[in-house]
Amino acid sequence: MARRSERGLTLVELIVAFTIMLVLTTMAVPLARYKVRRDQERELRWALREIRTAIDKYKDACDANLLGPPEIGTECYPKDLDVLVEGVKAAGSVDKKFKFLRRIPRDPMTNSTDWGKRSVQDDPGSLSWGGQNVFDVYTKSTARAPDGTPYSEW
Repeated sequence: MARRSERGLTLVELIVAFTIMLVLTTMAVPLARYKVRRDQERELRWALREIRTAIDKYKDACDANLLGPPEIGTECYPKDLDVLVEGVKAAGSVDKKFKFLRRIPRDPMTNSTDWGKRSVQDDPGSLSWGGQNVFDVYTKSTARAPDGTPYSEW
């Protein structure tokens, strides 16, 4: 004898519900990936801007002779990125230092603080660093932006 008061879902209703959930999930995953990539791109732009601004401020201070005589071959650019964090003694001062960065920003594409560097003497499109100075930085990621440009060219 079947009970009419029992409630529950039939097999067909369960299959339909799971199918709807599957369709919604397959639509959400690409959107989540897209958002994560956009967030990484925004962080990359911010980090590159911060480092490049610090390099420019260092160059301006060096050109104004606020940092003392520049090292030979550096063209008044920092020798490496650590100089921007550690600071440089001011010319004619014993204890005053100019610091241009609090810390080296993390590269969101490689998840490290190891940036690719270019010196003034390097070719503008080069992915190897001559080591004389730091004129520019780029990400070491080999990934490409949605428009096809490599992130290393940003």
